Amino acid sequence: MKKINYILIVIALIVWAGFTLAGNKQKQAEETAIVAEQSAYVAVRVDTIKTEVVDASYRANGNFAPFQDLKLSSERGGQVVRVLVQEGARVSVGQTLAVIKADLQSVELQNAEAAYLTAQKDAQRFESAYKTGGVTQQQLDQTNLQLQSAKARLNQAKINVGDSNVKSTINGIVNKRHIEPGTVVAPGAPLFDVVNVSKLKLKANATENQVANIKVGDEVSIKASVYPDKEFKGKVTFIAAMADESLNFPVEIEVLNNPNNDLRAGMYGSAIFGEKSKNQTPITVVPRTAFVGSIANNEVFVAREGVAHLTKIVSGRNFGDTVEVFDGLKAGDIVITSGIINLTDGAKINIVK
Repeated sequence: MKKINYILIVIALIVWAGFTLAGNKQKQAEETAIVAEQSAYVAVRVDTIKTEVVDASYRANGNFAPFQDLKLSSERGGQVVRVLVQEGARVSVGQTLAVIKADLQSVELQNAEAAYLTAQKDAQRFESAYKTGGVTQQQLDQTNLQLQSAKARLNQAKINVGDSNVKSTINGIVNKRHIEPGTVVAPGAPLFDVVNVSKLKLKANATENQVANIKVGDEVSIKASVYPDKEFKGKVTFIAAMADESLNFPVEIEVLNNPNNDLRAGMYGSAIFGEKSKNQTPITVVPRTAFVGSIANNEVFVAREGVAHLTKIVSGRNFGDTVEVFDGLKAGDIVITSGIINLTDGAKINIVK
C-alpha cells in the first residue's frame, strides 16, 4: 500500500512540474514578444516647427589695431651716434629719429663729388675742343659717358650718407625704442616701433555664414569689453577673399568715433552685425539639431503617426541654434531632434520626453 502511495505522489509531482514548465515557457514567450515589439521602435525626441521673429544680429570678436604699424629698421650697419626721440614721442613723416655713424660714407661722398666735378670740367673742355676739331666724336662720347658714371656714383654716395639718418615714413607715436647711443646695429636691425593711432581698426573673424551677409562699407556697432556702457561706430573696410586655416574670414572695421582716444590698440572688442529690425517679419525656423548630418544636406526626419519620414528641405540663414526654412516644412510640423543616428526612412518611433 505504501508503495502505491509513493508512486502516486511521484506521478503527481511529474504532472505538476510539467504544467509549471509549460506556464513558464508561455510567459517567457510573451515577454520575448513584448521586448521584440518594443525594440522595433526607435526612441526619439521631437520639436515643433514654428514661425518667430529671429534676432539676426551676431558678433565678431577681435582686437583693436593701430591704423598704421611701422617696424622701422636700419638701412645699413654701423654705430648709433645719436637718438633724437624717446618712447611716447609724436613724430611726423620725414623726421629724423636717429643718426648712425657715417665717417666712411662721408669720405666716399667727398671723393664722389670731386670725381664728378673733374668729369664735368673734362666734358666741357672736350665739348669746346670738338667744335674746333681738336677731338673726335668718339672721344667726346666717351667723356660724356664718364660724366654720367661719375654722377651716378655721386648719387649713390649721397644715398649712403642719407641712410645714416633714420627717418620716419609715417605720422605717429614712438611705441618702442630698440636702440641707445653707442648701439652697433646691422642692416635690417629693428630701431623703432612707430604706430599711428589717429584711427583704429577692429580685426575680427567671421564664419562663412556670417561673411555672406557682410560687405565693404557696411556700418556696424562696436562694443569694447572695458566700456560695456559705451557704443562706438565702425565701417567695414576689408573682407578677406579666402578663409584662414580655421575656416574663418578675417574682417577689418575702421572705428569712426574715438574722439577722446578711449579705445586703444590691443583692447578687446566686438563688432555687432545685422542688428534686429523692429518691423522684421516672422520666419519659419527649424532646430539645428534636427538636420541629418550637416545643414548643407538639407534633410530632416518628420514624425507623423509614429513613423519617421526623411524629408528634403530648403534652408536659409543660420542663427546658431535654429536655421531658417524656405521650403519643405511648415509651422506645426513635428521634427525629430534626437535619436537621428538610429533612424531610417519609414522607421517606427517612440517619442520620449
